Amino acid sequence: MNKKPVETIMGIVVLLIAVLFLFFAYRVSDLQVVKGYEVNAKFFKVGGLSVGSDVRINGIKIGTVTSQKLSNEDYMVDVVLSIASDVKLPEDSVASITSDGLMGNKFVKIEPGNSKTLLSDGGEIKKTQDFETLEDLIGKFIFKATGD
Repeated sequence: MNKKPVETIMGIVVLLIAVLFLFFAYRVSDLQVVKGYEVNAKFFKVGGLSVGSDVRINGIKIGTVTSQKLSNEDYMVDVVLSIASDVKLPEDSVASITSDGLMGNKFVKIEPGNSKTLLSDGGEIKKTQDFETLEDLIGKFIFKATGD
C-alpha cells in the first residue's frame, strides 16, 4: 500500500486539533475539583448528590463535594466540601441540596450567614436542609390543600 505523505500529515493534524479541542473543553467546562479548605455538613438525605458535584453561592461555583459517607451513629450522611480558599464562609451559613431544574444535576447551595466568626479548615456547617424529591413536594402540596 502506497500512502501519500500528505494524507498522513493531515491525519496527524486532525488528531492534534481534536486533542486540543478536548483539552480546551475540559478547561472551560469547570469540571476541575476546587482545591481549598474542607468543610463538613450533615444531611439526612442527599437525593443523588455525588462526589464531584458543585458547591455554589448565588449560582457561582465556589467548591466541590469531595466525599460523602454514612455515619454509623446517627445514620446521617457526612458530606465533605472543598471550598476555594478565597471564599470565607460565616459560621452560621446554611447548606442545602438542590438541583438544576426538575431532572438536573444535584449541587450544594450555600447561603452565607451574618456571623463575624468564619469557618476554618475542618469546620462544620451546622444548619443544613435536606434534598426534597418531587414526591415530597407533591405530598406537601396535597396535605396543605386538604388541610391535614
